[in-house]
Amino acid sequence: MSYITRRLAGGEEIIAEGRYHWFQKTWPWLALLFLGIIGIGIIIWAVALIRMATTKWAVTNRRVLLKRGFWTVHVGELTLPSIEGAEVDQSIFGRIFGFGKLKLKGRGETVLDFPSMAHPNRFRAAIEDARMRAEVQPVIVEQVIAPERVETHDERKRRLKAERHDERRHLP
Repeated sequence: MSYITRRLAGGEEIIAEGRYHWFQKTWPWLALLFLGIIGIGIIIWAVALIRMATTKWAVTNRRVLLKRGFWTVHVGELTLPSIEGAEVDQSIFGRIFGFGKLKLKGRGETVLDFPSMAHPNRFRAAIEDARMRAEVQPVIVEQVIAPERVETHDERKRRLKAERHDERRHLP
């Protein structure tokens, strides 16, 4: 169970989770392979793997979350109605291989800067889809049942008289 899953409120569910692109997962290993001999590759490799293992982001039906860190955890979140814009940044290489960065802008000066991720446009689309679903909430109409009408003494007399009349008519 991930950090984000444990922090969900009642009725909140994860719609989409972001992930790193294979390129971001590969370059620390390449640094270890080519620069490991001089020691700097080991440091690059360790820092990159720890950062990737401790950074999570997700879209729920109520908010967008970005969690970073292990010992000191920093969680940024924006509720869906407070999101005012999104900015996707992809280089030519990122467009070819499907990765880039996403920046969400909220009300005021709130900004969530996501790390380089796989398919940032799909993640942005998941956010927009969640926003649309949150805006169009189904209206629940409760059926109001009128209280039973109490018959008056005269009405009861007439009803009983009619029932007796019907019974006599149906006798052989």
